Amino acid sequence: MRKTLGKDFFNRKTLVVAKDLLGKYLVRKVGNEIIREKITEVEAYVGPHDLACHSSRGKTARNKTMYGEAGAIYVYFTYGMHWMLNIVTENSCGAAVLIRGTEHISGPARLTKKFQIDKSLNGQMLGKKSGLWIEEKQNEKIKNQNVIRTPRIGVSYAGEIWANKPYRFILKN
Repeated sequence: MRKTLGKDFFNRKTLVVAKDLLGKYLVRKVGNEIIREKITEVEAYVGPHDLACHSSRGKTARNKTMYGEAGAIYVYFTYGMHWMLNIVTENSCGAAVLIRGTEHISGPARLTKKFQIDKSLNGQMLGKKSGLWIEEKQNEKIKNQNVIRTPRIGVSYAGEIWANKPYRFILKN
């Protein structure tokens, strides 16, 4: 039995949501096709005080979705060629979780390509209406010993303190 996660799941502290997303399923419906993959890697961006977070530069046209409702989809373009999928956490505070990988897809750019995620989803809410949601299987719990925490990838610009925060969560095989 699968349950779709709602706003309440995402309207919690970002680090808690990030860890709890491990083992959940990212689901995308495009036409008649459904893609479903277990989430195995995420990164937390905890708000404007986090110098690696987009909201650290204040509210902009690019990041305004981060200041919306928990459970909103924040998609941005990077390196002139890749879309990145984030889920807003903690209502209106500028925090989000980047979905970095699933059981068969390593890397956030490969993930958005496989799931056909682009700017058209930015600002929409997770759910069947948007065609992108997250599910959990009942009775499927992840034990703490199966979670690895490391520093986030590619955030050296944030300075040593923020670059070294263990805000990347990986599900052990």
